[in-house]
Amino acid sequence: MRPIAAIAAGTMLLACSLAGAVGVSAGGGPGVGGCALFPTFAGPPGAASAADQTAWNQDVSATAKHPRSARHMKRIRRLGGNRRLHPDFGGGGAYGIPYRVVGAAEPRVGVRIGAGGWPGESDFGIGTTGPPDAPIPLDTAIEGGGDRHVLVVQSGACELFEMYRAFPGSGDWEADSTAHWDLSSPARHPEGWTSADAAGLPILPGLVRYEEVAAGAVEHAIRATFSRTRRAHIHPATHHASSRCGRWLPPMGLRLRLKRGYYDRHIQDFGPASQARPIFEALYRYGLLVADNGSNWFFTGAADPRWDDDDVGDLKDVPGKAFVVVEAQAPATTPC
Repeated sequence: MRPIAAIAAGTMLLACSLAGAVGVSAGGGPGVGGCALFPTFAGPPGAASAADQTAWNQDVSATAKHPRSARHMKRIRRLGGNRRLHPDFGGGGAYGIPYRVVGAAEPRVGVRIGAGGWPGESDFGIGTTGPPDAPIPLDTAIEGGGDRHVLVVQSGACELFEMYRAFPGSGDWEADSTAHWDLSSPARHPEGWTSADAAGLPILPGLVRYEEVAAGAVEHAIRATFSRTRRAHIHPATHHASSRCGRWLPPMGLRLRLKRGYYDRHIQDFGPASQARPIFEALYRYGLLVADNGSNWFFTGAADPRWDDDDVGDLKDVPGKAFVVVEAQAPATTPC
């Protein structure tokens, strides 16, 4: 089992590279490098949260709240620590998770799974014979802190490569775990596998990205963390990272969104041209997906020097009690 990830607060970047990043796909939806970040959700309005990767792009503003939402939220409020939203990005580009877009001709380099890593749950770097593993340049930006995430989209092929605890060497990478995603497919990671995130989910689709905020719409769910989670996961999550069996602790993959009443009362608190407004709207329409262990109510954005900390910081006034848990197509998977 992958250990609890380092708390997300205040990660410093070792490098910053957003070359080639764009906010929408060629088809007009949320995307990066001309690639849609997974297929569009095809179900009806109000459907339960999807059990595959289309969940990221699913509007759940009309989805019924989970019948035991109140119990989940009461337990989450008892976790202690931060009880309001906290954007974990900004600082002139110092905070957040960087990502990079490379072209279809980008050379592949070798990747090795470290001695303490998870080769049995990794998609590349597992010692197979053949060509080098992934198109991840050795100067790609690395998230600071203990997680050291590396995210790369290969345009043209529309493939996503993610690494956890990644270290560049003289000619290759070492990482504790790796994940590869075909962005045209809604398929989940193999059951029971971690990824670069504890939940077995891709990271990039859940990042708030500057380009989409500047365009006025964040049209996907947002990656979030809590300090204590359940030994359980809800698809499309495929992995959990906790020994706790408390029934109302948040499992990986739990989906939350703003209450309609709170959204209606407070949308005007955010000016039409503010960076915070599209994020606030997304919190109601697409919500949060629990993806890792970390500080309570922290949600993740891409590293970018153009974030206005004072503007985005207005979201820190949004309390956790303004959220509900929504219905999911899949039940919780748990050994408890």
